[in-house]
Amino acid sequence: MERRTVYVGASSLPRVKISKDHPRYRSLVTRERMAAMVEEGIVSTTGLIAHGRGEAFDYLLGETTVPEADLAEKAAAAWLLRAERPVITVNGNAAALAAKELGDLARATGALVEINLFHRSEGRLRKVCDLVEEEMGMKVLGREQDAVLEGIASDRARCTSQGLLAADVVLIPLEDGDRAEAMAKAGKKVISIDLNPLSRTTLAAEVAVVDELTRAVPNMVRWANELRNRPEEAQAVLAAFRNQENLAAVMRRICRGLRKGTADRSER
Repeated sequence: MERRTVYVGASSLPRVKISKDHPRYRSLVTRERMAAMVEEGIVSTTGLIAHGRGEAFDYLLGETTVPEADLAEKAAAAWLLRAERPVITVNGNAAALAAKELGDLARATGALVEINLFHRSEGRLRKVCDLVEEEMGMKVLGREQDAVLEGIASDRARCTSQGLLAADVVLIPLEDGDRAEAMAKAGKKVISIDLNPLSRTTLAAEVAVVDELTRAVPNMVRWANELRNRPEEAQAVLAAFRNQENLAAVMRRICRGLRKGTADRSER
């Protein structure tokens, strides 16, 4: 059977030929998409650095959703379902990687979606909002930001009164330590999706999902659909979940991955 080859690349960069046989196929395609999104003004250049940092941790997790991540994703879905005013906040990287899937999660849980950018300009904000609304097939908050989160000195403090300011449970997909810490101090339940188990976002979260975004979100959608009409089961999930213990187990798994990688290399 003939192997298919995919060509991807940003407009001002040479198109890259990536064979589906390549062991790093999925990662390489994602990298090229992120580069293209920089060219289009969706992802900031520093967003590429953040993405690469996450990939390093994913290597040590075997580039798969580990049991601890699946458990956290189930708890995250339960929190979103039980919330009165759930909000999913989306930055440039999240928009580039999983806008459609985050829209599916919003519909499954009844959450609002708000766009929040660190490297903010009116032009970039408009581009990200346009992309997310097209991918999600729904309106998002954030074009007009009429409120401010206390405790943040940067543009990340800007938000909407209908969305983040009023939220009781907030999902932060990808690193945003300033906003995560501010919302936790404000008494909001924070759910993070971040491959870095040491980030401020992860450490501020009530539920820390250490998983790659495009794996985590569809899994959360699946759990939300399973738990939606089972409120007692959702409550039991939350009662049993121990975030710190789960995060510690992820750290041990990462350390084992590092030792295994070192051992495998020494045997060559």
